[in-house]
Amino acid sequence: MNIKEKFSSSLEEVKGDEAWRMFRILSEFTEGFDKLSDLDFAVTIFGSARFSKDNKFYKQTVELAEALSKEGFPIISGGGPGIMEAANKGADEADQVSVGLNIDLPHEQQKNPYQNLSLNFRYFFARKVMFVKHSMGYVCMPGGFGTMDEFFEALTLMQTNRIYHMPLILFGTEFWQGLIDWMKQTLILHDTVSGVDFDLIKLTDDIDEVVSIMKAHRVWKQEQIELSKKD
Repeated sequence: MNIKEKFSSSLEEVKGDEAWRMFRILSEFTEGFDKLSDLDFAVTIFGSARFSKDNKFYKQTVELAEALSKEGFPIISGGGPGIMEAANKGADEADQVSVGLNIDLPHEQQKNPYQNLSLNFRYFFARKVMFVKHSMGYVCMPGGFGTMDEFFEALTLMQTNRIYHMPLILFGTEFWQGLIDWMKQTLILHDTVSGVDFDLIKLTDDIDEVVSIMKAHRVWKQEQIELSKKD
């Protein structure tokens, strides 16, 4: 076999792999839409995978998830350890639907035991769609790049009106205040965002306030659903 023939053969193998990848991606969307289709007014909680059970944010997350669950909100997390585990644990302890959207990673991501509805993803973008499509609101506990990625994606989608506005809550002023201050000082100074964009974000340390915000938004969303049925 000459070089040209070898190249052509390798190219066909790559094309075959790409075709199968397309089907794997489609299967993740299909399974996600199917399993989560009956999920109503769920709240997603994001945060670091690295926090231990002794961490104060882990404990606050369990308390928050349990409080939301008792008000009838299913809880969604990324399915891993740390804050994700705490979110699922709070929901599980309140006998609420506890969703874990797990992702295959070489480190950090290990499925926590508190999920009663579990999905596994290979592709981040398919998993992201499930968070956005099936969440009524986001709570971002302290976390790293992954947490900030989800926060900024939701913020961008709302700012550009690609999704309906929903509660986007940053929990933990000692952790998040510096980021908010930098954005207000630097981004507004350079006219890359507008002051009104910050109305999309709520910063708090109060679990009761988070629950109240979610309850109020649920009422509003139920009203919009009823109005749409009349049209």
